[in-house]
Amino acid sequence: MKRSTVFIAVFVTALVGLGVLRSRLSGDHPAAGTGSDTREVLKVGYLPVTCHLTCPVTDFASKTSPSARFESKRFASFPEMAEAIKTGALDATFMILPLAMKLREQGVPVKIAYLGHRDGSTVIVRKDFPGSDLRALKGKRLAIPMRYSNQNIVIHKLMENLGMAPDDIEFVELPPPDMPVALASHSIDAYFVGEPHAARAELDGTGRVLHHAKDIWPDFISCGLVVTERLISEKPELLRELVRGIASSGAWIEGHREEAARLAVPYFRQKEEVIRYVLTVPKDRVRYQRLTPEEAELQKIHDLGQKLGIFSKPLSMSEMVDRRFIPERIEPAVIEVPAESL
Repeated sequence: MKRSTVFIAVFVTALVGLGVLRSRLSGDHPAAGTGSDTREVLKVGYLPVTCHLTCPVTDFASKTSPSARFESKRFASFPEMAEAIKTGALDATFMILPLAMKLREQGVPVKIAYLGHRDGSTVIVRKDFPGSDLRALKGKRLAIPMRYSNQNIVIHKLMENLGMAPDDIEFVELPPPDMPVALASHSIDAYFVGEPHAARAELDGTGRVLHHAKDIWPDFISCGLVVTERLISEKPELLRELVRGIASSGAWIEGHREEAARLAVPYFRQKEEVIRYVLTVPKDRVRYQRLTPEEAELQKIHDLGQKLGIFSKPLSMSEMVDRRFIPERIEPAVIEVPAESL
């Protein structure tokens, strides 16, 4: 398989957290705790993609939580995030799951505690590109977030199903925010990425949808909440509250998609109309329900990755998944978002 690595400067913003109490926005930026705040604080990493939307929603709600504050730590890329986990600078993050599996294979003590989403990734081609399926991309360049991504694994599975060879497409690794620009400049012919970076190309008229992930791999998973074993052993109740808040945030998003788009603006630093489009067109483009990680579906991802050469040895998902912190009953968070955009 041909592979190119393209380095382009990326500027990303965000903040992540937890809580299920009533909150209000209080300015142009997500507010940090005050100097007199005595609550326990946990930093949680994420990127400004809708696969991680439960993070800003949880952060927003936790601002008035009396028990804990979950502050986001923004990252420009998944490799940077992985390095923070490896060095001990971070104990919880939303991460692309094949990368978490690779870290575990390398001896980094991490586990998957919850999922971030279902579906929410899209294969985008140039607006003028002919063809109705992946075979039209033979000999072309397609960007993926990184080698250790489920987008990479799923696109290769689809190629196999269509009778294509692994090197029929040239794969380019690009940070997601850079993909729409690369498509518009014809540096690439297509890309497969989590939203809202696919919708950006749709809305600016440079790209069109070839496939939604939900149509080629139902219940597609890209990212989940990855935590260190240190956090599990040293602060289990804090982790339990984090997972409960994320679950409640997901339930709230499902019933408040337009409000969630407004809430995400200062975290994602992206246009509200783009985020709203992702959450509503179609409405099931990305979902925040059924987020309990199941070993069988994660094992399938790993085993396909091992076949592809991404993983060098077997890994049982029973070693990787820890569901002890997921609440038995999930109630939507109670959140108020101002009617006006930020």
